[in-house]
Amino acid sequence: MSASSPKFLAVVLIALAAACGGKRQPATTAAPPSAPAAFPSAGPVPPAPGPPPAVSPVPLADTPIASTPLLPWDAQPLDVINGPDSPLKAVLFKYDSDELTPEAKQALETNAALLKTYPTWVVTIEGHCDERGTAEYNLALGDRRALAAKTYLVSLGVGPDRIRTVSYGNEFPFDPGHTESAWSQNRRAHFMLTSK
Repeated sequence: MSASSPKFLAVVLIALAAACGGKRQPATTAAPPSAPAAFPSAGPVPPAPGPPPAVSPVPLADTPIASTPLLPWDAQPLDVINGPDSPLKAVLFKYDSDELTPEAKQALETNAALLKTYPTWVVTIEGHCDERGTAEYNLALGDRRALAAKTYLVSLGVGPDRIRTVSYGNEFPFDPGHTESAWSQNRRAHFMLTSK
């Protein structure tokens, strides 16, 4: 059989195919996996890793970082802030007067401190009157009461652009009674948080 005969080539090809197709043994064999720790034949269980080693803090710059903790009224909706337990205090007036009493100034100072704590708050000051007097007169008096409260807040450092005023005269009494006790509650500058 010559090297150029078809039979010789077929034999060579079959021999080459057999040599290439056989299984090869890996150069290194991996150790068989160890048995799970639950089996008695398993070796000793390695200890659980401990806590990571403590890392020394990196020193920060000398400038302190300002923190803004969540303040209690910040998370409350408007209807809660404007509700019966409002942190904004009403300002009461004497009969037929728009002059601020010492108690009224104290209430306004409390409100000014609150507005400075929450610098995004915008309030509306409503001027109210008792039922005595004409509707026109009470609207004008309510307007003067609201403006007196606003002027005092501005003098305490609250921005005038954060304060709106409106007069309701005697249209919306706080106390619907017809006594001096009710009237004294109705002569007021009432604070409503408009936006925060």
